[in-house]
Amino acid sequence: MKKINFIIGSYLFFLLMNPCVSVGADYGSLFKKVQETVGGSSGISQTEIVNGLKEALEIGTGNTVRALSETDGYYNNPELKIPLPESMQKFEKILRATGYDSQLNEFELSMNRAAEKAAPEAEALFVDAIKEMTFSDADKILNGGDNAATVYFQEKTTDKLQTLLEPIIQQSMEQVGVTQYYKSVSQQIQTIPFAGDYVVDLDSYVTEKSIDGLFIRLAEEEAKIRTDPAARVTDLLQKVFQ
Repeated sequence: MKKINFIIGSYLFFLLMNPCVSVGADYGSLFKKVQETVGGSSGISQTEIVNGLKEALEIGTGNTVRALSETDGYYNNPELKIPLPESMQKFEKILRATGYDSQLNEFELSMNRAAEKAAPEAEALFVDAIKEMTFSDADKILNGGDNAATVYFQEKTTDKLQTLLEPIIQQSMEQVGVTQYYKSVSQQIQTIPFAGDYVVDLDSYVTEKSIDGLFIRLAEEEAKIRTDPAARVTDLLQKVFQ
């Protein structure tokens, strides 16, 4: 029974972490594949089952990276959008009131564009983490909490992502003009009496926000497995295997 549940889980990861799969005839073909697989499950090894989950996770992380790599992948998502650095946000109302709307908007947009340009580089690290996955890791993901897969990737990749993405984001920011917009906004802040300290390490800031966005988006993909669509699939699968 445990093998059956594992097989079902692997196929659910494949289906629900792939937004290109429609909720119609594809479900029917999926159920057929699951039924056929379970029918001969006695001959399936744990290694083969884990490999099925790994393939599903590769698709899910790939979809996450591609979604964030698109134009406005960060910028048009309220949960992922990289805002002005906190040290500068306290001056935002004053700056906008003095006609600095366009400069602030361009500065914010340019940071998000840099994150979008860097996002594709994350996929290789996710693939490496998937290749390192053990049967125990896979079991924890399938039977864990709502964000078990996301937590797994955070533990395996966060430090590596920081090291990999920061120089790429630094280069991307130069290409899209982040530094130029930052200097422009900074010069205006200097005209505000008693402005205080507003300086920020933009490389670190945009990198950290970019990585946060990757995991937020990945958690959204994972949530598809844990919420209503997954529950409906489980109900139907129970009928198939009654």
